[in-house]
Amino acid sequence: MTTINSKDLLQTIVSAIDSKHGDRITALDMQKVSLLADYFVITSAGSSRQVQAIVREVKEEVQKAGGQVLNIEGYDRAEWGSLDLGDIIVHVFDEESRDFYHLDRLWFDAENVDLTNYLAEEVY
Repeated sequence: MTTINSKDLLQTIVSAIDSKHGDRITALDMQKVSLLADYFVITSAGSSRQVQAIVREVKEEVQKAGGQVLNIEGYDRAEWGSLDLGDIIVHVFDEESRDFYHLDRLWFDAENVDLTNYLAEEVY
């Protein structure tokens, strides 16, 4: 089995989310504040179908890159989906659920990761 380091895994995840037009993509460096994971990635989707599309895309791209998907939660309900990828936990929310749970605020002591280099440039 191939393993992928958490920085490369983070790039794979953010690129997969970006390819499905996830909104407000945020990555929190959890290494100094929690033992749960190295990073939390949080994004929003405009519809339940988009939540599912993002979850599927992340799963497929992580597996292609040699990462493991340990668990997926909330896929069927599609207001919120969560992927446990070992070193990284991904949360995909519809807009209302993201605003309600506000994980960004809950983990305020975690540093934001600069994702500028991970996102595709917009072409107009």
